[in-house]
Amino acid sequence: MLRIWRIESSAGEVILRLEGSLIGPWVDELRRCSAAVCNNGQQLSLDLTEVLFVDSKGLELLRTLRKSNVGLTGCSPLLAEQLSNPQ
Repeated sequence: MLRIWRIESSAGEVILRLEGSLIGPWVDELRRCSAAVCNNGQQLSLDLTEVLFVDSKGLELLRTLRKSNVGLTGCSPLLAEQLSNPQ
């Protein structure tokens, strides 16, 4: 299960705080939520502090979002390592 909290900053940036596991259908849900923010012309950041596990599709999405200038904060050392290693 993945819980997604939307937080709007005073600077107009949107932060999506994730809690749980980024797996299976939750990858598509995060894709939809991220697209809605980006398509609205807002800057997006993901707070990954409370993410417990990310599957291969979740890693692929996070890499794609990062290449699209989406900020990724709060990565665990393991997740940071996985994100830096190309597949």
